[in-house]
Amino acid sequence: MIDLFSIVDIFNASEFFKWFVDNASYWFVFIFMVVESSFIPFPSEVVVPPAAYLAVQKGDMNVFLVVLVATAGAIVGALVNYCLSVWIGRPLVYAFANSRLGHACLIDETKVRKAEDYFDKHGAVSTFVGRLIPAVRQLISIPAGLARMNIITFTVFTGLGALLWNAILGAMGYILAQHVPLDQLFVQVEKYNSYLSIAGLVIALICVLFICYNVIKHKKTEQ
Repeated sequence: MIDLFSIVDIFNASEFFKWFVDNASYWFVFIFMVVESSFIPFPSEVVVPPAAYLAVQKGDMNVFLVVLVATAGAIVGALVNYCLSVWIGRPLVYAFANSRLGHACLIDETKVRKAEDYFDKHGAVSTFVGRLIPAVRQLISIPAGLARMNIITFTVFTGLGALLWNAILGAMGYILAQHVPLDQLFVQVEKYNSYLSIAGLVIALICVLFICYNVIKHKKTEQ
């Protein structure tokens, strides 16, 4: 029987990668993508590309199903974060907003509700784009939960963002399966992942600049 807890204890990317190659299945793709999208930091890059690679090389799995199963796992993990933020984080935010310390920091319940309304109206795009940005991918569910964003909207845009990201990773595994031997797979995945990380950071920078532009534009309109 496979002891997953011992794997987590000794986890490092290369060792887990080797273990996953030997034990890859739809079930493990789903489990580890749930973990990746929840509050536990875990790289999807060591799950989807090798699964897609093995789907091509061995034929035990289907590349498209790998992407869909990974997306389902990502949605479940994101919903875990969302629900924890609603049930635990949200009451704490409101308690702080209604406290003397909160008022001293110029935060009150009215401002919190306005922030919630704003995220509920404009959070769909943030949720979608956030799934493509390193580090933000696992955290974007938290402000959505704190703002109590419509759960159906949250699920749909989380699913679309996760589907796009997993499709990219699946395509990476598919392409590598055409010309990279198994013993070189981890090195190549790391190489291509560095490019994806740079692309994600560029997307994040564009989003920050866009937000700053809108804030400045809004202030000028008010003057």
